[in-house]
Amino acid sequence: MSFSTGIIPAVLAGTALCALLRRTDGYAALTEGAAQGLSVMVKILPSLIVLLSATAMLRASGALQWLTDLLSPLLSALGIPPEAMPLLLIRPISGSGALAVGSDLMARYGPDSHIGRVVSVMLGSTETTFYTVAVYFGAARIRRTRYAIPAALTADAVGFWAASLSVHLLFGS
Repeated sequence: MSFSTGIIPAVLAGTALCALLRRTDGYAALTEGAAQGLSVMVKILPSLIVLLSATAMLRASGALQWLTDLLSPLLSALGIPPEAMPLLLIRPISGSGALAVGSDLMARYGPDSHIGRVVSVMLGSTETTFYTVAVYFGAARIRRTRYAIPAALTADAVGFWAASLSVHLLFGS
């Protein structure tokens, strides 16, 4: 049996052992945590539905391709491959959409190409900003995000640029 196969049973056994040592009802704690998780899900579900619908409409309308064409000269000047533009636009909105775009780019250009490496680093160094804000601010019932979104989008932009720069410095081209 490999390590990865035994990790989940080990974690479950460790949790049960910890509950026994602390003399707490592990089953009651588990069901209480699941109930709290469901109530949080009910609170954030409307935000998630709107967010996923907006992402699908952006792709289907052709607006994503239009923005890519519009911003390509700026990206080239910053050293970011214009082919990665769909990822830059989708990543702050949808993690699953970004993975789909990243997979498509890697299938098209290859995972060991400059674009494939840049896309891989971008996926790992940026966040799904609007999803995160919708989930956490929605769960905390915060309506005004104030500076959170501009700050997070600035961090994403720096992450995209740094990803491209780091791949260029490490691998050239």
